[in-house]
This record gives sequence, C-alpha cells and structure tokens, in this order.
Amino acid sequence: MQKTHFLAAAAAAASFALAGCNNNEPVVINKEDPMAEQLRNAAPVAPPPMIQVTRTYRCRDNSLLYVDFYTNNTAAVRTREGEAPVAMLTAEGGNPPYTGSGYSVSGSGTQVSITAPGHGTQSCHT
Repeated sequence: MQKTHFLAAAAAAASFALAGCNNNEPVVINKEDPMAEQLRNAAPVAPPPMIQVTRTYRCRDNSLLYVDFYTNNTAAVRTREGEAPVAMLTAEGGNPPYTGSGYSVSGSGTQVSITAPGHGTQSCHT
C-alpha cells in the first residue's frame, strides 16, 4: 500500500515540475544541418597515435626522465611522473635518435643516451 502512495506522489511531483515548463516554441525534429554536405564530402579522420611503450629512465646523475614512445615515430619527455610533457621529440625517417626542444633520446630500449638542457649527454637505463 505504501508503494502505491509513493508512486502516486512521485507522479504528481513530476507533473508539477513539468507544468512549469511553458515553452511556446515549436520543436523542430528534422531540421536540415547546414554543414551536412561538407561533412558528407570530408576526408576520413586519422586516429591519433597510440603509445607503443612507456619507459622510466634513471640517468647517471640520478635524475629520472619519463618517455612515452608513440607509434608515429615521436616521443614525449616528462621530467615528473603524471605531468605534462616538457618536449615532443621526433625520429627523422623513423630512425632514432628522437630529437626536439633541446632533448635527444638515442633509442627506445632499456639502455639509452639522453641529452637534456642543463644536463648534457648521459647514459640512462630503466
């Protein structure tokens, strides 16, 4: 019996809430999209590159660098875990080293040489 009263009260509350919506503008369902033709003729969108491998490198000076290697021959370098990249690097022709913004990473393996601004070139490992 209480369930019936609850449902009746809920229905009444919903009716009162909708009664306040006195929208006199008609709702148009099949309105023509002004960009429909452009969208129909647009070239397919390429998906973004995927992370191929993420490595954390400890360098000779005891610093850490976090490098994400992507499938499009680029790499993102972060100096702190979970923060935004400080540099995006590119491997020309798909062959290391990855370079850009004063950084250079000799490869994507577990043992690499990394050049970073203010740190010079040093060997780093995972």
